[in-house]
Parts: sequence; structure tokens; C-alpha cells
Amino acid sequence: MSIFEDRVDAGRQLGRRLAELRGQDTVVLGLPRGGVPVAFEVAAALDAPLDVIIVRKLGLPYQPELAMGAIGEGGVRVLDDQVLTHSRVTEQELQSVEDHERAVLEKRVARFRKGRGREDLTGRIAVIVDDGIATGSTARVACRIARKLGAARVVLAVPVAPADTLAALAEPDELVCLATPRQFTAVGYHYRDFSPTEDDEVLALLDLAAKRLRDSPAASRRAGAAEAADPVESDEEVEIPSRGVRLQGQLHLPVPATAVVLFAHGSGSSRHSPRNRFVASVLQKAGLGTLLLDLLTPGEEHNRANVFDIELLARRLSSATDWLAARTDTASCEVGYFGASTGAGAALWAASEPAARIAAVVSRGGRPDLAGPRLSAVSAPTLMIVGSLDYQVLELNRRAKAMLRCPNQLAVVQGATHLFEEPGTLAAAAILARDWFKRYLMASAEPVPG
Repeated sequence: MSIFEDRVDAGRQLGRRLAELRGQDTVVLGLPRGGVPVAFEVAAALDAPLDVIIVRKLGLPYQPELAMGAIGEGGVRVLDDQVLTHSRVTEQELQSVEDHERAVLEKRVARFRKGRGREDLTGRIAVIVDDGIATGSTARVACRIARKLGAARVVLAVPVAPADTLAALAEPDELVCLATPRQFTAVGYHYRDFSPTEDDEVLALLDLAAKRLRDSPAASRRAGAAEAADPVESDEEVEIPSRGVRLQGQLHLPVPATAVVLFAHGSGSSRHSPRNRFVASVLQKAGLGTLLLDLLTPGEEHNRANVFDIELLARRLSSATDWLAARTDTASCEVGYFGASTGAGAALWAASEPAARIAAVVSRGGRPDLAGPRLSAVSAPTLMIVGSLDYQVLELNRRAKAMLRCPNQLAVVQGATHLFEEPGTLAAAAILARDWFKRYLMASAEPVPG
């Protein structure tokens, strides 16, 4: 039975439970990959720095999903004696598995630590976060690593775990777990959306967390009374009125801003999507402003019909566009739409309006076909990005392309399925989107081959 909508939901609930740690000298440590989106929300709730603590499970040679132990940074290792006794794994087999996992761990350490220093844990509270616990081997190693790195107090915080596993954990000073289901099948069973988290998403969340901490009021106070330099970018949570409802959004702007990309998705929680955040971070690094937007309210998104109400979604996207035009800092900006899933149909519908001044549209794994006859009225240059293995949606995009009269292109990312979960595919899609928007929204950008 699902307890959490997704890792974002789990992280927010966990953050509320840990609220007493806010204001203390705390570091939040996510276990890559799946633990990092949860830890990101916990770090936000505690206004604390986010880092990773890298651990690898040691799976049985003939049953890799069952852990016989785990390893971590600094040569730390913990073994599950009970599993080893029953499995009769030899020392040689154990060493072979450890050598392989150690090599993977070192590569991952190099990837996640590149360009960013490790948070010093000396004398601090280390809050170790994962998306759930099954056997507990990884959690025990993570706690030992934090202790070895000087943490004065180790808190293990997870959304879900079996009660007997928690009872056997002696390593943390404190355990926080939101749910201990009587029938525990697997961690993912208790999430409605348990999509894989990719390395690129982990890196993007680490960057976003660092930036958020730098820009927070607490960071300004810590910087002292020195006169602040002129800001180069800004972030703010916004509310946008649209016919009786207020849409939630996250607006990022360079200063000064010349172009803004609005993110459209049929889901009501799309502004928290790690995938959307990752793409947004790539666009932001290129100097583009972004508005991550929920086109549905929390109550509306539970009705599946609203996700496919393209006219409603398009109307609200137009309201957000008008809202940008009324702000002094964005009134003169070029505007682009980035649509995913049914949001792509909404983006093209909104872009087809006679009064629309949309400079470019990008669809990722989208349903542009849902804009129907309106496709022929779109004048904004449109890029459709689809995974080569997303067969049905690829065919629907080909049909939509045939109806477009504007400059358009269909880009196929090899090896990608619908959610671009495969390694490197989301990054490839983000780069394609970035180059398209630079070409059509930023006059000073160098031409990109069509």
C-alpha cells in the first residue's frame, strides 16, 4: 500500500518531523541515489547544508538484491553475519563482490565530489537520510562513516522501514522513521511514484541545495554586516492567480533577466519534480530564467481527467505568461515554454493563441498531439524530444510534427524510454532544450545547427 506520493512528499514529511533540529549545527547527508531527493527536502526544512554519504551494498553473488553487507568511503565495511552464515558465501566470493563494489564506489565518489568539497562533520549533528530501509546494512555503514568523520551525534532518518530492522540498528544515536508497515515487501512498494533517480539529478539537487543555502537570509546574516554586492540572480516562491485559483511556482531570474522559460506539466506537483529541476538548472547555467509551475492545485491533480484537460492547462499557462508580462523585472523578457507529458499539448495550445508572444517551445517526452487542430496555428519554433524506446509517444510526435507549420524539429534520444531514466539520457534532453532556447530566446547566443 502506498504511503508516500513520491520522494519529495516523503522528504517534506520527514523534514517536518525533524523540525526541532532547525537552527542547530546540522548537516543532512543523503544516500545516493534515491535518498538524495528525500534529503534535499529535509535540508530545506532545516535550512541545513546537504551532502552525500556514499555507500555500496554487497549483494549475494547469486542473489544481488539481498545484502550480505555494505561498504563506504574511508574503507568502512559492515557484514551481515546471519546472511553470510545461511548463504555459505566463501571468503573469496565475498572479496570478489567487495572488489567490484569498491571500484564502483570510488567512481561514484569521484563523480559526486568533483568540484565540491565534503562538508566537515567534526562536532556536528549528522542527519543521514535514505528513501527507506530494508535490511539496514547500508544504513549501518553510513552511520559508521559519519562517526568516523567526526560527527558528534548521528541521526538516521527514513520515511519507511520494517520495525524489526530498526530494532536491530545500534549505530545511530537517534532513529526517526515515519512508517513501519506490518507487511513490509520492499521500500518502493510504499511509494506511489518510485522512479529511479539518476546521477545527473543527484548532482543537480546538490547544486540547488548549495545555492539555496547561499541565498538564504541565514546565510546573509552569517556573512556579517559587510555591504552586499549587487545580486546576479534571484529565486522566489510565487503565487499566480488564474480564474479563482492560485497556482504555485518557483521563479528563478538572472539579474537582469532577458528570457524566461515556463515549465508546463499536467501534474500538480511538477515544480518539485527532480527531472524538471534538473532541466531547469541546465537552462539557468546558460543564463535563462525559469518558472517551475504547478498547473493544477493539489486537490485537482487527484482527478485524472484534469491531467488531460488541455484547454484548462493551456489557459493557466497563459495566465502565468500574462503574470510575467505584468512584472517590471520580466515584462521585456522573451518567453519560452518547456512542456512534458500532457503539458506539451498545453504549451502548444497556449502558444497557438492569436495574442501569444511565445518565442520557442520544447516538448520532452510530451504529447503535442493533444493540441489537435491548434498545432497548425503555432508560430513559435518547436522542438520535440522523444526517447527512441518510447515507441507509442514517438509515433504520436511524428504525427504532430506533420501538422506543424512553424520551424520545428524532432530530436530522438537513443536508448531513452518515456521518463528518460537511463543514464545520460535526461542530460542529453536538457542540452537539446538549452540549445534550442538559446537559439530562439537569446539574441546574443551563437547559432545552433538546425
